[in-house]
Formats: sequence, structure tokens, C-alpha cells
Amino acid sequence: MRILITGGAGFIGSAVCRRLAGSVECLVNVDRLTYAANPRSLDAIADHPGYAFERVDICDRPALEAVFARYRPTVVLHLAAESHVDRSITGTAPFIETNLVGTYQMLEAARHYWHGLPRDLGERFRFIHVSTDEVYGSLSADGRFSEETPYQPSSPYSASKAGSDHLAHAWFRTYGLPTIISNCSNNYGPYQFPEKLIPLTIINALAGKPISVYGDGSNVRDWLYVEDHVEGLVALINRGVAGEKYNFGGDSERTNLTVVQQICDLVDGFRASERPRRSLITFVTDRPGHDLRYAIDANKARRELGWRPSVDFEAGLARTVGWYLDNPGWWEPLRRGVYDGERLGLLEANA
Repeated sequence: MRILITGGAGFIGSAVCRRLAGSVECLVNVDRLTYAANPRSLDAIADHPGYAFERVDICDRPALEAVFARYRPTVVLHLAAESHVDRSITGTAPFIETNLVGTYQMLEAARHYWHGLPRDLGERFRFIHVSTDEVYGSLSADGRFSEETPYQPSSPYSASKAGSDHLAHAWFRTYGLPTIISNCSNNYGPYQFPEKLIPLTIINALAGKPISVYGDGSNVRDWLYVEDHVEGLVALINRGVAGEKYNFGGDSERTNLTVVQQICDLVDGFRASERPRRSLITFVTDRPGHDLRYAIDANKARRELGWRPSVDFEAGLARTVGWYLDNPGWWEPLRRGVYDGERLGLLEANA
């Protein structure tokens, strides 16, 4: 199997690369290396036979076509995206460019490449478009998102991802390109860029800095350990049906406040402090369009792919906190706001 992955230096993408390296004939990682990418997340596989890295912008069609021609993939895993909601509110353009235009360019490069494949390879080819549960909008206290839930995105980020989902589906319906769409709940785990809720809270708790929580902290998210999500994507590669979409969730709904409190307690357990780190929690003005609740119905993935989450949230969170405490060399340069000579401007806010 020959796999092309976009965004493979990001949080989820690097986890996919670490999982697949050595188990496939060829794994080529296409990444522009924006602020949220970190090649150090791939140190363990950088010299692995069959793994290749191409620094390419997914909006650059000629460069994409050259990558397809050189590596001749049988599967595309499209994860490259701008993904931070707060950044999409203050600066929308990169989200439109990467998530919509970039997905369009990927679909077109894949379509033209696919048309040129021999029949047997063409029948095996898959384009897996990885998306988010945020495209569905907000839930009340009851119910879960299914694959049939209508799209009602609330933020520029989720709207751009909803649009990219529609493009992927349209390329299947119009051109027959064998696309598959996946929508996942909030991922967490090691190697996540420290602007998202869990790693940002860990690092601020460790440093004794204020921990900002939007509103009253009652917004609910369903948490999925990143390695469980990766196993879902592997199941899609092996058993996913072209033209279908699949939801992946962790069955781990928690309020943002509960998650932050659990992290504070875990950091206290690992590193004693003069005062409980819960005292660092500060409630701040809610962000515009903040969805109340997300929850995923993953029964289709369980039934058709044989997939289910295996990591309990409390165990996964403890593992994640421990990793950040043990690996300051990975996140401290990011925390200082310096990477590849560029100022990152880390947001002090929750995802």
C-alpha cells in the first residue's frame, strides 16, 4: 500500500505517520509546516525506509501533481487544515484558503491522477477526507450527531470544514472519485500544539499561570484519544466504503470546566504546589458563536468498521499530562513563540 498523507507534521497527522511507518510500502507526508506543525513529532520515523517528507502547500497544484506522479499513492489521507476556532474568528482568510481552496486543489490533483491509473489500481484508490464534528453545529442537552445530522456550522473554522466536506462528497457524486469522509470529536494526547484546551491548560498549570475558561465552563465536548482516532482511520483505509461518511467519537463527554479541573488535579499529583492549581482557573468572556455541546454517535463505525475507542478518558488524560511534563523539550520552544525563526503568537484561550 502506498499512502499520501497531508498535514502529517500536525497533531493527528504525525500520530498517523508514526502508526503507519513500516507497515506500508510507501508513506509520503505532504506538509507546508505552518505554525502548528512540528517535524520533531516525526523524529522517531524520519529515517525510516519507505517514509518521505515533501514540504508542499496543498494550494499549489503543480507541486501536488508532482508528488502524485513521483510517489503514485493508492490512498490519500487528507488531514491538512487550519483548525483553531479562535484564530478563525480573528483571521478568517487562512481557513478559507487552506480548508476550502486547498481541499479543492487536493481533490482535483487526485482526480486527474486517479483517471490515469490502471483499472485495478483505480478500483482500489481511496481519498479519505478527515473532518470534524463541529460541522454539525451545537446540540442541546440530549441527542448525538449521526452521519445524517444536517450541517449547521457556527464558526468560520467549522464553516470552512463543512464546505470542504461538501466538496469531497460532490467529487464522488459528480466525478466518481472514491472519497470517504470522516468526522471526529475533539482529539487529545501527546504532541498537540499548545494552543488547544488540554495542552494549554497543562502548561499553564505547570507554570502557575492563569487558566482561562470561557463563560462558566459548561460547554460540553466529546473527547477522543488521538491513537484511537488513528485506528479509526486505519480501519477506513482497510474497510471504508467509497461515498460513505463515518463518525468517530470517544464516548467521553465532559464539560470544559471538568476537564480543566481534572488537569489541575493531575498536575498537582505529579508536581506538588503550595496551593491547588484549581485556584488558577479564571472565567473569561465567552467567545462568539460558542457551541454548547458536541456528542458523537459512532455506531456506524463500530458496526461497519469493527472500530471502537479503547482508551478511557481519565487514563488517557493522565497519560497526556505525564507526557507534557516529561517532554518540555518538545513544547517549550513553541511556548516561547519561536519556531523556524517565526513568531507564533500563541493564543491564551481555549479551543
